[in-house]
Parts: sequence; C-alpha cells; structure tokens
Amino acid sequence: MNIIFATGNKDKLVEVREILSSINKNVTVRSMKEVGLDPEIVEDGATFEENAMIKAREVYRAAKENNMEDILVLADDSGLCIDCLNGEPGIYSARYLGKDTSYDIKNQNLIDRVNEEGKGNRKAAFVCAIAAVFDDGSEEVVRGTVEGEIAKTPAGKNGFGFDPIFFLPERGMTTAELSPMEKHAISHRGNALRLMRDVIKKHENINS
Repeated sequence: MNIIFATGNKDKLVEVREILSSINKNVTVRSMKEVGLDPEIVEDGATFEENAMIKAREVYRAAKENNMEDILVLADDSGLCIDCLNGEPGIYSARYLGKDTSYDIKNQNLIDRVNEEGKGNRKAAFVCAIAAVFDDGSEEVVRGTVEGEIAKTPAGKNGFGFDPIFFLPERGMTTAELSPMEKHAISHRGNALRLMRDVIKKHENINS
C-alpha cells in the first residue's frame, strides 16, 4: 500500500513520518507533491473533519486520474482551540493573522488576547482530524485531541506552529519543550494517527 499524505507543510510531513514509522516500520509516506499531484483544494468545510475529508477526496481523485493503484490517501486538518476565545483560531489556525505571518507574531498575539479576554481561563486544546480514502473509495475519519493551556510566555525550540505557547500543566512545559518522541506519544496528531492505524488494520482485515 502506498500512503499519500495530502499536505504541503514540510514540518507536518516530518512529524507524520516519525509517528507512522513508530507504528509500522514498513510504512512509506509520501506527500502529494512527491508523487506528482497538485490538485486545487478549497478548504471550505465547517469542521476539522470536513476539511480533512475535502483534502483527502481531492488528492484521491487526482491519484486515480493519474492511474495510481493500491493507494491510501490520508489528510489532516488540525488547529488550536482556545476556550476564552470561543474556540479560536480553530479551523482557521493555519490562516490566523494571514498565512505569511510568522508564528512568533501569531503566538504573541494569542497570548495577549488570552491575557486580556481570558479572565484567568487559559484552557486550550490541540485538535487533529485525519481522513482516509482507501483504494476502493471507502472513507473514514478520526479525531485526536490533547488538552492544555496557553502559556504566559513562549518556551521551547522543538515542534512548530503554536507549540511554544501550548503549555501542559501535568508536565510543567510546553509541547515545544518536549522531545519529538515525547510529543508524539501524547500529541493530537499522534493520537489521531494511532486511531487511524486501527482503522487501517480493520479495513485490511475486512478486505483480505
């Protein structure tokens, strides 16, 4: 089975490869661009699940148009949801303050907003929905989450995106301060991929 992951985010692809390799050493994951696919994808869904499935379906369609066989297309939609900001930035996380705005600016903006609007409530969650379209066209979607808080100051150099401001009270550090393996063991994307692993195994058993 050839796994195609529908993303152009290099940091995300590295993380996905690391997590899936820890699940199955025989898994080879390639991005849609690495297999020569670049479909136009309009993420106009209202939920993480809808957007993940939109991406997976479009890449699957493009793969079949290019006569690719024995494929599994995976796509994710993920983001940071902050309680006191009514779930923002949510499904708009990647586009928050503009795609080209640095995460240093985005992260400080969110800290400032939580300080001003939170009234002491700093609760937040990372959410990741992963959609799958199997070679036979069947579809599945799963969701993984991790609970935390918005840090008072950014910390850590690991990870990417909002990791430096996502504080884990039980560990006393942000996800950017965790090692990659520590992060994968608890992260929203790691949790979702482990759920998807079970879906894939069930699908393979049914169709074997």
